[in-house]
Order: sequence, then C-alpha cells, then structure tokens
Amino acid sequence: MDASQITTLLDAELSECQVTVDGGDGKYLVTVVGDVFEGLNAVKRQQTIYKILNEHIKSGAIHAVTMSLMTASESQAS
Repeated sequence: MDASQITTLLDAELSECQVTVDGGDGKYLVTVVGDVFEGLNAVKRQQTIYKILNEHIKSGAIHAVTMSLMTASESQAS
C-alpha cells in the first residue's frame, strides 16, 4: 500500500476534507483538514481515521501512522 492508495481511501470517506498522505514503506504521515473534526478531541479525531484504515493496519500493509487532524479554522490559525 502506498501513500496515493491511502489518500484515495481517506478521500472516499472524508470527501469534504483536504487529505494529504506522505511517507512509504508502511510508515505514513496523514494530514486531514476538515470540519468533520469540529467539537472532537484528539482521540476522537484519530478514531475517525483509524476506523477507515484499521483493516489495512491489521493486515500489515500500514505499520505506523502519524496524524495531523484539524478543522479548517484551526488550520488557518497555525
């Protein structure tokens, strides 16, 4: 599994978000910006992503995921 395949998976589920995936060899940095995270704490935000990727993590196709998850307003503030 490569970064573009992960991007496609996340885009399909989070169509109103801006998704960027970098990395390779099973280790990825996932950046998602979207209002889907509004009102969610960090753990709930990560659970949103794990729910989409969990099958591929269990299979070993993805070994490690670092996440940067924020709303559009949080993204503009940084």
